[in-house]
Amino acid sequence: MGSDARDWDEDGYRNSILKEREIQTRTVFRAIFAPSQNPNPDVIVVASSDGTLASYSISSCISQLSGFGNARPRKSLLGLPVAEPNCFLQGHDGPAYDVKFYGDGEESLLLSCGDDGRIRGWRWKEITQSEVHIPLQGNHVEPVLDLVNPQHKGPWGALSPVPENNAIAVNAQWGSVFAAAGDSCAYCWDVEKSKIKMVFKGHSDYLHCIIARNSSNQIITGSEDGTARIWDCQSGKCIQVIDAKKDKKPKEIFSCVSCIALDASESWLAYGRGRSLSVWNLPACERVTRVSTHASFQDIVFDDNQILAVGAEPLLSRFDINGVILSQIQCAPQSAFSVSLHPSGVTAVAGYGGVVDVISQFGSHLCTFRGR
Repeated sequence: MGSDARDWDEDGYRNSILKEREIQTRTVFRAIFAPSQNPNPDVIVVASSDGTLASYSISSCISQLSGFGNARPRKSLLGLPVAEPNCFLQGHDGPAYDVKFYGDGEESLLLSCGDDGRIRGWRWKEITQSEVHIPLQGNHVEPVLDLVNPQHKGPWGALSPVPENNAIAVNAQWGSVFAAAGDSCAYCWDVEKSKIKMVFKGHSDYLHCIIARNSSNQIITGSEDGTARIWDCQSGKCIQVIDAKKDKKPKEIFSCVSCIALDASESWLAYGRGRSLSVWNLPACERVTRVSTHASFQDIVFDDNQILAVGAEPLLSRFDINGVILSQIQCAPQSAFSVSLHPSGVTAVAGYGGVVDVISQFGSHLCTFRGR
């Protein structure tokens, strides 16, 4: 039992424990698939609560986490493997809430938004071709787009705090990026001029989510005030209010519209409000489905005429258009904030603990990891 403790690094040990605990409490708010010519999913980009953006190779994660190659995967305190990113950016001061791609292929921009009220954009090609060592990459690649939400003047000229951005949507055809902000407004930014083109006012509380309905030059927003609203992007006016409060049960305390999604035809709208999921036929302006669950919804996406949903439980649920549950798959995040679907049918679920779970079109888990 003769252990030699003379070289014991107490400070290093403490720092490693603090780092592991920081990773455990990190949340991935959004994980998306990067554009690629490869028909199979190749790269996942994640936006996290520590303000970072990082990309991970799915094939590398599968081989690394399966024990192939020379290096054994490092594991966190909870036993999940920790994957090493391909590239790494310190995107925001405070949490990064959303990430999107603007354009296609190598010339696309990687956009993100966060608690600091900024929308920032980097050239994807420049990020992926950076030769800087990963630990030094954080602030090395400069953004080519840096937009900051406006402040409002109060009495005696006092300026309000910069409102946070909780979600973004894009319309590359019109050169626009839309932001759902914490001051109850949505903003339309001109990407080329870096100026605000339109402000959408009408919600009475801050916005959780936003999506572009590009075929009609509209956006749809969801708010803490319990409503989803459809806006015309030419006039900036609200053309329809979908009032979720009318559906509210007397004892239900969750009233905010937390997530919204459109199908490929942009004729069907789904939104999550607390523990309920509603589906609307937009041309008919009527709700066709409302289903309730015991856990709140936090993100949804259409898969043809079906809906994938995640929320405050470790499940990936699949509903048909009538709200019938078709399947439920156990996923790694105990609370999931993001679900993304690749054209091949592969799904990425991410959330609390910095955990990303990649699930095949057949329901098997391709790889599960924590980001670095």
